[in-house]
Amino acid sequence: MDFIGALSPVNIQFMLQGFLLTIEVAILSIAISFVISILVGTVRYAKVPVLGKVFAVLVETIRNLPLLLIIFFTYFALPEVGIKLDKFTAAVVALVIFESAMISEIVRSGLNSVEKGLIEAGRSSGLTATQTLRYIVLPIALRRMVPPMVSQFISLLKDTSLAVVIALPELMNHVQIINGHNINYVIPTFLFAALLYFAVNYLLSIASRRLENKQA
Repeated sequence: MDFIGALSPVNIQFMLQGFLLTIEVAILSIAISFVISILVGTVRYAKVPVLGKVFAVLVETIRNLPLLLIIFFTYFALPEVGIKLDKFTAAVVALVIFESAMISEIVRSGLNSVEKGLIEAGRSSGLTATQTLRYIVLPIALRRMVPPMVSQFISLLKDTSLAVVIALPELMNHVQIINGHNINYVIPTFLFAALLYFAVNYLLSIASRRLENKQA
């Protein structure tokens, strides 16, 4: 093991550049997934005719597929039907598809957790079903969804490493490049990558626990 050579300023900078792209992919995927999952989860909760059932089938199908397969599909299969995505876009699209399905279940569960008495109180006060959902159910449910959503976001950040299979220049791709120059760099660079993932995910875990304590 060559810690000095592996963790030289040049190599550290190169790995941090990859980690920056990892964070960019994660943030963009989280933002888009959140919006889509709110829509999908709400439609399924409201049991909208036809659309609710279509979303249910899509969600259950995607949740039972490996993320790696979805990444391969977006990057290698879509070009066969005329849709060619660059590596960054393909990774984001794959993560959004997978995470939207996962998070939409959190949204649906959160909405279902709102007490029936609150819903009935809203309706009896003159609010329509849509207004009750918007002003009473959704705000309460969103607060309850935060901890499990943060946990899912942590998983998403870790899942970005799977994009190494399409050579997206994220952290693990840069680690592999460095290791290709010297086999003695493998353990030090993997440990450094693990430290970066751990640092960010640990901070998110702390934030999640604090939110749970506030809601307790």
